[in-house]
Amino acid sequence: MIASGVYQRSAEAVGIEFFPPATDVLPLMLADAGLWQPDKFKRVAFNYAGLATAPCAAAIDRVVREIGKPDLMLAPMISFGARIAREKYRIPLLTVHFYPAAMMSADDVPLVLPGFRLLRMLPLPVRKFVLSLPSPYDRFAIPAVAQACAVHGVEPPVRLWKPWHHSPDGVLALFPSWFASVAKDHPDNTLQWDFPLEDMVQQCGMEPQLDEFLNAGERPILFTAGTGQYHAAEFFAIAGRVVAELGCRAVFLTAKTEQLPKDLPASIFVSAYAPFSLLLPRAAVMVHHGGIGTMAQCFAAGIPQLVVHMSLDQPDNAARVERLGVGLSIGIGRLTAERLLPLLKCCLEDETIKRKASQLARQMQQRQPLTVLFDWLEGVIGRVRPE
Repeated sequence: MIASGVYQRSAEAVGIEFFPPATDVLPLMLADAGLWQPDKFKRVAFNYAGLATAPCAAAIDRVVREIGKPDLMLAPMISFGARIAREKYRIPLLTVHFYPAAMMSADDVPLVLPGFRLLRMLPLPVRKFVLSLPSPYDRFAIPAVAQACAVHGVEPPVRLWKPWHHSPDGVLALFPSWFASVAKDHPDNTLQWDFPLEDMVQQCGMEPQLDEFLNAGERPILFTAGTGQYHAAEFFAIAGRVVAELGCRAVFLTAKTEQLPKDLPASIFVSAYAPFSLLLPRAAVMVHHGGIGTMAQCFAAGIPQLVVHMSLDQPDNAARVERLGVGLSIGIGRLTAERLLPLLKCCLEDETIKRKASQLARQMQQRQPLTVLFDWLEGVIGRVRPE
């Protein structure tokens, strides 16, 4: 595995050999406040993706030298270093999309930018034309990508969208068809799979103090702004006021306790981490940022969710939660205690939302056999075998 060092302990705990890049860009990106602003996040994400390209490509070089060429690589679209390694070594590469917004389909336009709500209303030919145009955000990554290409003797792309958006070898979409179907304009060699639900429960069980808190009273409301969120002070301040107004119990999930209000009451428990597969079934509602992993765990637990979406794929995920009828949403720019309170009451009390959440939990149990995934992966290797 080649990834940010923050994942090294988790990978090695399950026996995966880990190669961190020499320069770890992820913490820098997460600390950038612009990443969480709807009008800036694309620029920020592509800028840091460009900066991560050379370290990623160099780490793959190290793997090839020390271990040999791998049979297959899997990487997200924005991992341009992996695409360079594909072209350099002729290693099959699968692009992994964790959420529908990454697919950027004209058939199902994702709500990743404010103007895309209007784009959805236009005729299909117009949507296709707009999405075929060069992305204005490529320019924030292209210089660094081109420089890394020159180092590795790879012809640089003229643009990233669409030539480098999907690997020619195949695409793995890690979300089920009932959440978002793979549209007609996606690559032919695409496998649509289930949500990944791994949450390190074997390595990190429930902390005893949290278990005692959960057993001591009614089901709490859970609040999280995301593992990588460095700018959630206002989110937790509003959450504290709403919890006090409702007179309920709550769990605030964050490892960055400096974001929390001072002198929280005993009715609010603070935890840096808890496996969602153990925690969510014991909660009443989950209030979260709209990350796809958190959302999928809410689906599996069968609890209502209230999405406070910020940027990236979150607005699109939030819209799909509402479409499924299992929760409500509000944008971070509109978030106040006065607006959050009635939405939260609705999630707590609305029997239709609760019923649909329970139904969806049963649907989540119907997962495809792993043999289908393994056969497809081996098929990719067989079609595009390394030289």
